[in-house]
Amino acid sequence: MIGLNNGRTEQYDSSEYDREREVQAFDDSKAGVKGLVDGGVTRLPRIFLHNQYVAKMKSDSEIVTKFSIPVIDFEGLGKSAVQRADIVRGIKNACEKWGFFQVVHHEIPSIVMEKVIEDVRHFHEQDSEVKKEFYSRDVMRKFSYNSNFDLHKTRAANWRDTLSLVVAPNPPDPREMAEVCRICYETGRYSI
Repeated sequence: MIGLNNGRTEQYDSSEYDREREVQAFDDSKAGVKGLVDGGVTRLPRIFLHNQYVAKMKSDSEIVTKFSIPVIDFEGLGKSAVQRADIVRGIKNACEKWGFFQVVHHEIPSIVMEKVIEDVRHFHEQDSEVKKEFYSRDVMRKFSYNSNFDLHKTRAANWRDTLSLVVAPNPPDPREMAEVCRICYETGRYSI
C-alpha cells in the first residue's frame, strides 16, 4: 500500500496491519481527526489511506473538474405549487445523484449562518475531554460528535469529524448539547 509521509510517497508493509484494531483504537480515543492533529500526528494513519493512489499533478492548473455542485433556488418555494414541485424534484435529483446540494435564496440571514459556523468551530476547538462527552455513534442522540459515521464499515476513513444536531420533529433538550452550542440555541439567536 502507498501512503504519504511529510509530502513523500512511501510504501507501507501490510503484512502486520490489523485495520479493525486500528479503527477501534481511533474510535475508542473519542478524539477524532482534530485529536490526531492536536496530538501532532506526522504520518497519516493507514485507516485514512485509500487503495487507489492519486498521482501528483504538475500544477493546480492541470486539475480540470467536469462537475458542479447542484444549486437549488428556493426563491419560488411559496409562490406556486408548480414552482414548489420543481424545487422538490431538484432536491430529490440532487440527493439521489450527489448526496448534497447548495441552497440559494433560502432567506436565512447571513448572521445566523455565521453564528452557527462560529459555534461549530468553537465546539471543535474545545479541549478533547469536553468533546468526548458528546462522542457517540448512537443515531438516536439529538446532539452528537464523531468521526466518520461509517468508520467501521468503509474501507478507508475520510479525514473529517462531524457535529450533528437533530432539531425536528422534536427539538433536543438544551442540556443534551455542548455548552458552546447551547447558548444561542436556548436564547433563540439562531431563529429567523
